[in-house]
Amino acid sequence: MIPWHEISSDRPVVIAGPTASGKSALALEIAERRGGVIVNADALQVWSCWRVLSARPDAGEEARAPHRLYGHRDPGQDYSVGHWLREVAGLLHAGARPIIVGGTGLYLTALTEGLAEIPPVPAAIRAEADGRLAGGGLAAMIADLDPETAARTDLRNPARVQRAWEVARATGRGLAAWQADTGAPLLPIESAHTFLLWPDRDWLADRIDTRFDRMLEDGALEEVRAVLPIWDPTALWAKAIGAPELIAHLRRDLPLDEARRQAQAASRQYAKRQRTWFRRRMRDWAAIDLP
Repeated sequence: MIPWHEISSDRPVVIAGPTASGKSALALEIAERRGGVIVNADALQVWSCWRVLSARPDAGEEARAPHRLYGHRDPGQDYSVGHWLREVAGLLHAGARPIIVGGTGLYLTALTEGLAEIPPVPAAIRAEADGRLAGGGLAAMIADLDPETAARTDLRNPARVQRAWEVARATGRGLAAWQADTGAPLLPIESAHTFLLWPDRDWLADRIDTRFDRMLEDGALEEVRAVLPIWDPTALWAKAIGAPELIAHLRRDLPLDEARRQAQAASRQYAKRQRTWFRRRMRDWAAIDLP
């Protein structure tokens, strides 16, 4: 249960949780009861091309409370956790009480723990990393990581492994060493109400499957069809869960039922990775058991 008596009308709120756990609904309820501006902390909901497939708040929900950093970047634009933090800093300085909500663990831990100031990775090194990963070189990239970085990286997430490899290749220092030099966080955990939704796994799996069926009914396939001419599986915006499977269907490589099944499985796997991150990095957050 939410401790409503403890939630002030001026202290920032941060809500984390796996996909489909009800984070956005909780943020909206807090905004309506206690006031505040809802701020997106989901790396996929920033993209203008994904409203249905990323489960962004719909127009009716956006009309009930102010929403920021949703759908404000177009495919092809650059975007990173650093961009997001700078945008959140601007909102904090504007004075409105933020209700920051999302499932991207890197965004939320960077917000509450700080972010290392790592030099940009040159395009040539990124291209080299893309080529190695596309050629099945994930295991070799993992082997190149220093032990401390490997221990702090989700090795089942190719994007995280690639990022760690690129940093070491570009700077000569492991990502863990850069993170050890991290400055003060933008929003320390003790300065905010921090909630972590912790759902029962079977309950969440059912919600994930049901939600994807609803996405298909609400136009997810049409959303994916609109980006088919510019589809680039290596792009950040193309990481939307379910998009690769629906692209495969539109290219006649998968029947729709199989694309649906694979997308639901991918979403459940994503939720599992999120839970692992939260368990490791958010032990001090107030856990809310669901259902």
